[in-house]
Amino acid sequence: MRRAPIALTCGEPSGIGPEIAAKAWAAIGHDAPFFWIGDPRHLPKGTGWVEIMQPAEALDASHLPVLRHAFAAEARPGQPNPANAPGVITAIERGVALVQSGDARALCTGPIHKQALQDGAGFSFPGHTEFLAHLADVDHVVMMLASPMLRVVPVTIHIPIEDVKAALTPDLLAETIRITAQGLKDRFGLASPRLAVAGLNPHAGEGGKMGREELDLIAPVLDDLRHEGLDIVGPHSADTMFHAAARARYDVAVCMYHDQALIPIKTLDFDGGVNVTLGLPFLRTSPDHGTAFDIAGQGLANPASLIAALRLAAEVG
Repeated sequence: MRRAPIALTCGEPSGIGPEIAAKAWAAIGHDAPFFWIGDPRHLPKGTGWVEIMQPAEALDASHLPVLRHAFAAEARPGQPNPANAPGVITAIERGVALVQSGDARALCTGPIHKQALQDGAGFSFPGHTEFLAHLADVDHVVMMLASPMLRVVPVTIHIPIEDVKAALTPDLLAETIRITAQGLKDRFGLASPRLAVAGLNPHAGEGGKMGREELDLIAPVLDDLRHEGLDIVGPHSADTMFHAAARARYDVAVCMYHDQALIPIKTLDFDGGVNVTLGLPFLRTSPDHGTAFDIAGQGLANPASLIAALRLAAEVG
């Protein structure tokens, strides 16, 4: 029995999402079958596509399979239209429903523009990850960025840096690490994943001289998790965790805030990084980049990260 195809949501139609979807189909559509949920008016001119009525039809499609999702307006590259914001949101909801029903094997999401969704539809979630947790009715999920060179998890995600210290609680840290470890077991087949945890402060606080979060918060949580059987080291100074020799010693780096995690992976493998949401009852991946309004509609968008996200979904979904 053939496995169901991957559902790819369109994302912001004025960004590069439609372009990279078409390019990804041309590159791997028959190796990692997927269908696109969106309005075909938003695809680049000349894109070969075929409308499907149900996801299973994507498995035999000769052109990009499109599950038509009507939007209020056409899309101008680089200029998001507030009228299209509800369509972006409902396309995500539709994709989640299809993967929950088993009609899709995994969900891959095109990049959204949060400000456009807030302006056009009052979108109240900090990002895709939090919205998917809401749709799946789970309390906490984890955003992992993965590439062949590195996996990283930020404990706090889409919040200002001044709010990180207050948001970083023992419960949040422990739950993030537990979900990460379980996700690596369930999705990536690692029987005993090795986790390395960064400190919050420079030099991991240097014994309390540069902050006490490592001593008072992070280290006690890690001790408790070791007693639960997790293979975990840290807290380490973040500036020594990402050279090649250090990366060879762990399967994932758990970091305290967004940029501490994302700068290393985007530096090492900007085009190959994939966003994976752990803790959902289904697999969700996405390219590790945004809408790139500055190059939308010019044929310049690189589909490598979306291709990597689709390949990963096909491998582990």
